[in-house]
Amino acid sequence: MRFRTLPIFLAFLAMGFGDAVGPFVGLAKNEFQLSNTAATLVPFAGFIMFGLLSVPVGVFQDKRGKKFVLLMGLAVTLAGLLNASFGLNSFSRLLLTVLLVGAGAAILQVAGNPIMRDVSAEGKYSRNLSLGQFVKAIGSLSGPVIPMVAARYLGVSWKIIFPVYAAAILVTILAVATLRVERKEPERKAATMRSCLALLRNGYILAMVCAIFVYVGAELCLSAGIPLFLKERFNLDISRVGLAGTGLFFVALTIGRLCGGIVLNWMAPRKFFLLTCAVSLLGLLGLFVPSGYVAAASFFLAGLGFANIFPLIFSLAVESLPERANELSGLMVTAIVGGAFLPPLMGLVADHSSVRISFLVPLAAILFISGTAIANRNPAARPPGQA
Repeated sequence: MRFRTLPIFLAFLAMGFGDAVGPFVGLAKNEFQLSNTAATLVPFAGFIMFGLLSVPVGVFQDKRGKKFVLLMGLAVTLAGLLNASFGLNSFSRLLLTVLLVGAGAAILQVAGNPIMRDVSAEGKYSRNLSLGQFVKAIGSLSGPVIPMVAARYLGVSWKIIFPVYAAAILVTILAVATLRVERKEPERKAATMRSCLALLRNGYILAMVCAIFVYVGAELCLSAGIPLFLKERFNLDISRVGLAGTGLFFVALTIGRLCGGIVLNWMAPRKFFLLTCAVSLLGLLGLFVPSGYVAAASFFLAGLGFANIFPLIFSLAVESLPERANELSGLMVTAIVGGAFLPPLMGLVADHSSVRISFLVPLAAILFISGTAIANRNPAARPPGQA
């Protein structure tokens, strides 16, 4: 079983490459002389694909299978990376690359999260999904780290990230192609667009979908906003030290997800959900303290808190209706479109006030998620039969 999960973990690593669009905001702003609002079109171009593709892909996946869809997502991602690898000389071409990588990441999320359940041992889905998010965080961390290392130590452009990612995707395609997947869903009617959307009538599922929407938006707000925050507050170079701040956030995400995979062996997911929300709130509030040291600590604390929110929401929702895993996956991944809407909102706030004040946007998002975590503690709020 451990070896069966390896190709899926590689797919999660590839999903993390899509998160690089957050650090690209600061780099694109410098390279193409953009406003804060225009620069946030970078994550918008990638994350709008989650809203457009996820439910149709979830329905398609119900017919063709998760492995086929996973390979399709990897192929689309590779096409986007190759587009950038052979010349990235305009903002429009960067947007096309991000659009394709975002489309690939959307498809990978629809297939990867539920396929992890198919290759996991009984009772280990939440743990393996958190570990998968840990691996994804390594891919996310590469977004700020590779450009920083390329500029500071190798003297080459941050654009080297695209051929590096393309090589990793090729390895993943080969690994997934050899995987055998046994479906765990019982026999039932095939999924349709109507059956997917009908799940939103369930108040619990609707709340969890909304929580994914605001969480992904909040995470992108931090990854995109931290370099701009450091530039405004401390006049630090975005292409060097600025991305180190984002790197600190992603390091904390990586550590937090690894720890989450361990902690979930003995702590109930709902208790851990509450704990992660509390830590996230503390980290975001710390950004309003006028101190560079407190800001650095807050980046790290926010990363630790954010680390396990997505896998906890996703696994709790899927475990509530496991027979509808494909449809739920489509809905939950559609909600990742929040990454397209919250960063531009944050950019508007920043342009009309300050970058620091704009962090009220992710703070409000985490307050909503905290309310969802509290509701999860109430047995009456859960679907019938859910423990």
